[in-house]
Amino acid sequence: MIPVTPAPIPPSFDAAVRDRGLRAVAELVGEPPPKPRIKGRPFTKIADRREDIPPDKLPKYWTRALDDLMEAYQRICAYSCFLIHPVTGARSVDHMVPKSRAWDRVYEWSNYRLACSLLNARKRDFTDVLDPFEVRDGWFVLELVGFQVLPAEGLHAVTARQVESTIIRLGLNDPPFRTTRERNWSNYINGHVSFRTLLEESPFVARELLRQGRLRPDDAPAARLER
Repeated sequence: MIPVTPAPIPPSFDAAVRDRGLRAVAELVGEPPPKPRIKGRPFTKIADRREDIPPDKLPKYWTRALDDLMEAYQRICAYSCFLIHPVTGARSVDHMVPKSRAWDRVYEWSNYRLACSLLNARKRDFTDVLDPFEVRDGWFVLELVGFQVLPAEGLHAVTARQVESTIIRLGLNDPPFRTTRERNWSNYINGHVSFRTLLEESPFVARELLRQGRLRPDDAPAARLER
């Protein structure tokens, strides 16, 4: 994983996601919505408290934010650090704080992370995965023999455990991920792709090659400008 800078809320987000979601939550507990419904039938009450609404009963308005998330985060999965494509699963919205634990963050842009569907499914409601918004540069490192992701040496013990837990929970060292990292590295080293392309498609690998001084000689000056 690499640090991810939170993107600003898109202008259309409130109308497309937040307002609809909060209205649905109010209707699901039998309360007047904050903004009246203009058309369509209201949701039937199913709980007395917002905290008791089953997560699978919350309407999936967050999917309306997918296009904005893809644009805001350059189509990079926040957890795998690969360009989202069919190999890693379709694009999806991960709720950093799970829907089952915070109803009031279900329809909040700040709680969304762009993730491939595979790693979103692995993260589920677990809370032992580091927030990409809180990850610092250099916490995760890449070894170039087995192409595994490892905690950096010298990390505080607590941070090292969090990094290790994240790697294990998400299966970041499963064969498909290691193979993809090795292929990305090989394509770059053998001159099949530029550093810019590597940075766009596999930014973790690109940043690690830069950090470890493994860039092709002709790319080193340009890469320093990309950093």
